[in-house]
Amino acid sequence: MAKPVVTGGIITCTNGLSAGQLVGTSSVMIGGAPALTIKDTAAFVNVMPCGMCNSLANPAVASATAAALGVLTPQPCTPVPAGIWVCSGTPLIGGVSGLSTDGTLICAYGGTITIRDSGQRTVGY
Repeated sequence: MAKPVVTGGIITCTNGLSAGQLVGTSSVMIGGAPALTIKDTAAFVNVMPCGMCNSLANPAVASATAAALGVLTPQPCTPVPAGIWVCSGTPLIGGVSGLSTDGTLICAYGGTITIRDSGQRTVGY
């Protein structure tokens, strides 16, 4: 079952070489962390980079690869979200569907961003 995603959620991209994080900006808190909605797609605000990018659709990767005579040369990830998150959703947050762990987001550089961890933490006593 999909869970709501909060600040600290972990993402991966099919063209990224490491994981990135999500940052929510809503005033709705889940477990003390801001919840995300399907519209939270701003690069470097909501969607943090996934390490190095290996997509030739990324101009920095294409340029570095050309300079290396065709040897794929990954460059720092610059997320370029195309659209909104697609997911089963959670209850509305400020009139917008909440982001859930089954969400996917397309990057204009060709990758698919998925959620690996909701960011929710349980506290044991």
